[in-house]
Amino acid sequence: MSPAPLSSPAEALVPSVGLTPAALPFLRELGDLKRIHSAEAPGSIAERLFALGWGALLRGDQPAAVMKQIVGAALVSARLGDLDLARLTRLGLGADAVPVLQRAFDEVTGDLDPALAQRLREALVHGRPAPGAVPSFVGKLARQPRAGVTSPGQPRILLQPAENHAEHCLMVAVYGVLASAWHGADPVAVFLAGMAHHFHNADMPDSGYSGEMLLGDRLDTAIETARVACLDELAAANPVLATTVADALAPIAGDTTPEARAFHVADVLDRVLEIEQHLRAAAVTMDVVLGAYGLVHDGPVKAFHDRILADAGLA
Repeated sequence: MSPAPLSSPAEALVPSVGLTPAALPFLRELGDLKRIHSAEAPGSIAERLFALGWGALLRGDQPAAVMKQIVGAALVSARLGDLDLARLTRLGLGADAVPVLQRAFDEVTGDLDPALAQRLREALVHGRPAPGAVPSFVGKLARQPRAGVTSPGQPRILLQPAENHAEHCLMVAVYGVLASAWHGADPVAVFLAGMAHHFHNADMPDSGYSGEMLLGDRLDTAIETARVACLDELAAANPVLATTVADALAPIAGDTTPEARAFHVADVLDRVLEIEQHLRAAAVTMDVVLGAYGLVHDGPVKAFHDRILADAGLA
């Protein structure tokens, strides 16, 4: 399927043939899962999906099943937020809950690789994974802010609110699964690499590129020491999982395998799109908000609302 240009901001395309600019609107929309909250529970949707994923993995759920449930939930949440299967069922939708999820999924995945889309869509009937006990590194990564923009010899550029490492890892895992089709990669391995690639920041506060350069030839030792602590924690509870995660992490130091390439597509895009969203938000004008987005939208009192804004000098 050939990628097509977006005809409107509501259309989201993830081209099956490879990364193109047509994919960016939906990747940006997915990235906002770091900023969507609800009364359901503390933390962003991305942070909570990260915890749900690790809870499911730790109790022994198959990584392939966890990948499908978490990534499928993320895709649906781009449009439905926290209206997941459990919530819709509690709100009385009954048998109509799954079709609602499927409509949201289909709305944003029209150009996703068909085989991958089918794998993810079939998991919607199961909803998000059930909560479970999580390793201690999950909470640490959720409390550990990302460094912001840093460069050796330069002061840090802080953009608030800062994302945390749990949110970043979740989004890299999701983006990586989408990118796996572009590189012929195993999406499960890419998912696990994304979920685990910042293990070291559970015990290593993020000082960014500038801090890494100051650590010099001791950087690798610090990262490996902190990463091994997380893998040891996994191994104590689930040795098979620890080995599987270590195997998924091994190739990402380079870009020679399909899995490593899909991972790095996801990692670099999330790093840059996270900063871009701060810049885009700062550049939004009232013309965009009131015009393109119709903040004061059509309705029985639209004319009066417009007059109010005009009288106040806001339109």
